[in-house]
Amino acid sequence: MRRQYHFRDGSDGLRAWDVQRLLDRAKDLEPTAVDLASIAEIDESYWYAADDPPPTCRDVVEHSRLVVAADLSFPILLSPDGRLMDGMHRVAKAMLEGRSQIMAVRLPALPQPDHVGVDPADLPYDEP
Repeated sequence: MRRQYHFRDGSDGLRAWDVQRLLDRAKDLEPTAVDLASIAEIDESYWYAADDPPPTCRDVVEHSRLVVAADLSFPILLSPDGRLMDGMHRVAKAMLEGRSQIMAVRLPALPQPDHVGVDPADLPYDEP
């Protein structure tokens, strides 16, 4: 699987965290059940930015395939403030299945980003 990033806007530009590095930091944390309703990103634009072209049917189908293939045995990853850092396809699958909760691990502290002010297209996407 190609390298993935979690993005957040910051005062110093777009911040990007290598998801594999975040998962490595979280590997010894105990998963707990969280209410899906508490995940703010389910009511926000997540996969598509406001300045992106509207998603095509093909785009929606591709995300649907990823949702169907998502493995709910892996917990999602939350930041210390409860924001989703990895696992939106798992969240979507849990919602489609009518679940009210999902297993999650929460980082106790937010590590420094791996990249700041770099355009996502310029990040390395080689295999980790």
